[in-house]
Amino acid sequence: GMSGTRDQNIFMARLCEQAERYDDMADRMRLVAKMGLLDKEERNLFSVAYKNKVGARRLAWRQVMHLESLESESQRDPASLQALMQYRLQIQQELNTSCTEVVEIIDTELILKAPDPEAQCFYSKMKGDYYRYLAEFAAGDQRTTAATEAEKAYQYASEIAQGSLPPTHPLSLGLALNFSVFYFEVLSSPEKACELARRAFDDAMKVMDTLDADSYQDAAAIMQLLRDNLVLWTNNMPGGEDLPLTVDEL
Repeated sequence: GMSGTRDQNIFMARLCEQAERYDDMADRMRLVAKMGLLDKEERNLFSVAYKNKVGARRLAWRQVMHLESLESESQRDPASLQALMQYRLQIQQELNTSCTEVVEIIDTELILKAPDPEAQCFYSKMKGDYYRYLAEFAAGDQRTTAATEAEKAYQYASEIAQGSLPPTHPLSLGLALNFSVFYFEVLSSPEKACELARRAFDDAMKVMDTLDADSYQDAAAIMQLLRDNLVLWTNNMPGGEDLPLTVDEL
């Protein structure tokens, strides 16, 4: 069965990660999340599980969407177009279920029990990420709602980060990376995206020389992604359609 003790579920989640069975891993970590406080390592397991479960479907969705748009342009085969559309909707349904699940667990369990500002920031950023993923494929009012919720969660996480975390903290930098991607891709605000990414980069640069080797490497890796996006975005300001895909957070 799918119950078991907390320890058994953690053990199984780690096993699932080794076996790259992320759907199963997410099921296990969802159970653990409902059993009370997550420590830092468990929090990361929870995040990794859903990141991969949802990430695979986001990739699939983009691929099918791309094929669908090609088929739609060629107008050769209505039956193929119909099949592509149905398959895309099936993937959307899976994405919808998983993303909604994550934000529900964060709202009802995790954020209330967050033991410190870092955990609060982590969950609020994660909530922003999953509302952003919802906004990627939603339309109309649903898209507006998802985008509004994402922005609120990212904004809240940013306030916590600015008050409690150093600018070189991987969570601060990862948050700036994802929040700026949100402005660029979901809200189509390249100016805001660039301003946010540049500020995070500059703030971190000012104190980089105070870090030990490990922290330096962690920070530098995410700062490189911020830079890559800045280069990409400033070269494509008018928002051309054939943009290479923005770098998401690692």
